[in-house]
Amino acid sequence: MAELINCPRCGSIYVENKFRDVCDKCNKDEDRLFREVYDFLRKRENRAASQERVMEVTGVTEDMLYKWVKKGRLQTRLFPNLGYPCDKCGKIISGGKLCESCSKDITNSLKNLEAQEDFAKKIRESQQGTYFTTNRDNK
Repeated sequence: MAELINCPRCGSIYVENKFRDVCDKCNKDEDRLFREVYDFLRKRENRAASQERVMEVTGVTEDMLYKWVKKGRLQTRLFPNLGYPCDKCGKIISGGKLCESCSKDITNSLKNLEAQEDFAKKIRESQQGTYFTTNRDNK
């Protein structure tokens, strides 16, 4: 069932929608801004414009550009200087959630953890031995 929530941009109440994360009024405003940005970037001389230049000319916020690139509305293969921040370090990336460096760090950490667990398991297995006892009562 749909829930009533507050719009994160203007604070008005709207019915939650899985396709939009803002109210109708803010969505129309975002669509207008997107059209301005897209029209600016479609011009051949502006295709390689930096994010700062796009924000300066169109008045769009950095967060809006990130949102549109992340959702795929602005494709980085067409506009190579656009991107959004890595979830871990904040470096600008064009796809995924993590930059290559953070991804490698996590992979290496997992490999090290796995190696440590294997080592600990081998130590536990080597310490398990058979214990013999003698019965002193039955000589």
